[in-house]
Amino acid sequence: MTSVITGDIINSTTHDPKVWLAPLKQALQTISGHSRYWEIYRGDSFQVEIQDPLEAFIGAVYIKACIKTVKGLDVRLAIGIGSKTFEGQTVTESNGSAFQASGSVFEQLKKEKINLKISGVGNSYIDDEINLILKLISIPMDHWSANSAEIVKLHLENKNKIQKEIARLIGISQDAVSKRMKRAYLDEVLEVNKMYQKKISQSH
Repeated sequence: MTSVITGDIINSTTHDPKVWLAPLKQALQTISGHSRYWEIYRGDSFQVEIQDPLEAFIGAVYIKACIKTVKGLDVRLAIGIGSKTFEGQTVTESNGSAFQASGSVFEQLKKEKINLKISGVGNSYIDDEINLILKLISIPMDHWSANSAEIVKLHLENKNKIQKEIARLIGISQDAVSKRMKRAYLDEVLEVNKMYQKKISQSH
């Protein structure tokens, strides 16, 4: 079993590609572990395989945080969970139910005007349940400021560091870090991740 995220950059045409390409590449490399598991294509579209499906939601959060550190940008992200029946030379050549689910859900995102959705978790009831929660947590995530996105990104990169250490990294006070984390609804995002992992573990 594996997981695949298919996505694209929202408002990419209003920015020089140099602005968002570096953070996107960093995000995809970080969550996939190897360049063979991710690819950027058609300008601003991308696909990444995360071999541990338990890490797919937080991987999507990390991509979003990296991109939203650039003011005015956002991402659409479709998560597919399932099998890999063929491994191509690149991730976009690979196939299996995870890849098909991710591609299928990605086509729905624009129509439904949402930026995050999942398919293939188990039965349609569990998919619907998780997607409702993703829809709700996307409300604050879609409105992250560049500062909020940066604090989420830093937390995910430095999970063992306390607030004081993160404050030192970016040269602000611990109190300012705490406020930014609250504005980003970071605790709630992490709670959703725990729930997501529990549902995935139970259904597979």
